[in-house]
Amino acid sequence: MISQPQHEVIIVGSGFSGLGAAIELKRLGIQDFVVLEAAADLGGTWRDNTYPGLTVDVASTSYSYGFEPNPDWSRLYAPGSEVKAYADHCARKYGVLPHLRFGEKVREARYDETANLWQIHLESGKSYTCRFFVSATGLFGPPKLPDIAGVESFSGKIMHTAQWDHSFDLSGKRVAVIGTGATAIQVIPEIIDRLDHLDVYQRTPIWLLPKPDLMMSERTKSLFRRFPLLQRGARVVTNILNEVLFGIGFSHHRQVPWLFRWLEKLGVNHIRKQVDDPKIQDQLIPKYSFFCKRPSFSNVYFPVFNRSNVKLITEGIERITERGVIAGGQLREIDVLICATGYSVFEKGIVPAFSTYGVGGREIGDYWDANRFKAFQGITVPGYPNYFMIFGPYSAASASWFGMIDTQVRHLGRCLKAARRQNANYIEVKKQAFDDDFEHILRRRRNQVMYFGNCAQSRSYYFDKHGDVPLIRPATQFGMWLRSHLVRMDNYIFAKR
Repeated sequence: MISQPQHEVIIVGSGFSGLGAAIELKRLGIQDFVVLEAAADLGGTWRDNTYPGLTVDVASTSYSYGFEPNPDWSRLYAPGSEVKAYADHCARKYGVLPHLRFGEKVREARYDETANLWQIHLESGKSYTCRFFVSATGLFGPPKLPDIAGVESFSGKIMHTAQWDHSFDLSGKRVAVIGTGATAIQVIPEIIDRLDHLDVYQRTPIWLLPKPDLMMSERTKSLFRRFPLLQRGARVVTNILNEVLFGIGFSHHRQVPWLFRWLEKLGVNHIRKQVDDPKIQDQLIPKYSFFCKRPSFSNVYFPVFNRSNVKLITEGIERITERGVIAGGQLREIDVLICATGYSVFEKGIVPAFSTYGVGGREIGDYWDANRFKAFQGITVPGYPNYFMIFGPYSAASASWFGMIDTQVRHLGRCLKAARRQNANYIEVKKQAFDDDFEHILRRRRNQVMYFGNCAQSRSYYFDKHGDVPLIRPATQFGMWLRSHLVRMDNYIFAKR
């Protein structure tokens, strides 16, 4: 029986959350760790997504680690290639690269109660053991193709936006895009000039606001480099705006209904100003409350529908044939089918992305499937000792991804430091703390737009099969940040085993 693990900590995933956890370990002086990554490169979402028009939809001044501001973003909303380069930079600068193990896809993780360690089994048959285990595989599952009859029979080119084929030339092609979410609004304006014709299949419209997308001048970049406090000030400003729009917007609909009425009016005016045809304007206006689905920003999506070679189709798709798409009883022939249909979110096998067995051999996906998604502060679950999630259930608040990473890795770091102080090698959240946290969520969520607003027609992926919204914690980013500093360590059991 192995009682000493190969590594003190194993992290799964090398996106920004996994890199953030690794950097926190280095800051704590923990060097005995590895980061397992299924792919051949780091970067997560920003490695996998390379579709035309890819940019962040949060201001770049907030889209970075707080301890590593980037003065060289080219735009206020940076392109995806720059975000990937930033991930590479952080991994190099903070010494994470030697800890990365590429091509290591985890099949399952099991807690060994006798030895008090985690056994990590890979698809290749290889295994690792560790004392503390961190799952940082993100909130989203694999790309989701549309569940439409006949899609496999289509004889043309099919692409999902998360698996873009840059070798394929779209010039002169008849194209259909299924989906009108945050990805489609970026792809469509970028490719339209190359196409002969474009059909946009919209099931649910999206709320869009004007995008203040400014170029970052060389003078601005120089000032940020010379005066870091200036850039930190810009970060504070955009974080406050994110809090008002997203933190308060998602979680305090009941308290600030006027904010939603104003945002919806702004969104409708944006459509009316940019789209010529009143009928198309009406088709593009959502019939659900702002924030029931994630809104976004764009100045270039709506004008696409003024083109003579673009058709917005709101009838439901009946089936896909070898030659095209049938909707409203009409076959529209195409050469290319682009699926901007997103990802699976908070379903069994998605969070986490592999089977995870805790005390008594209980698999966490089965537990959640039967008992609802829940985790203490979005990071720990009783019965899974020494196991931490970066972005578990109810961990996301506001719109700043990096702000959320900061709260999660800070919580992880505080647990590991407390264990070190107590000479403990066993950490488990108390069942009472876990239950109290979930009850707190249920009490507060009645203020969320998803429960207080009009979301019936939104078809939002926020909702799971239980009618819960485990993606979003009913809290502001500031509230999460404060909790990550102040949450009591007596919510945990620390022991030597």
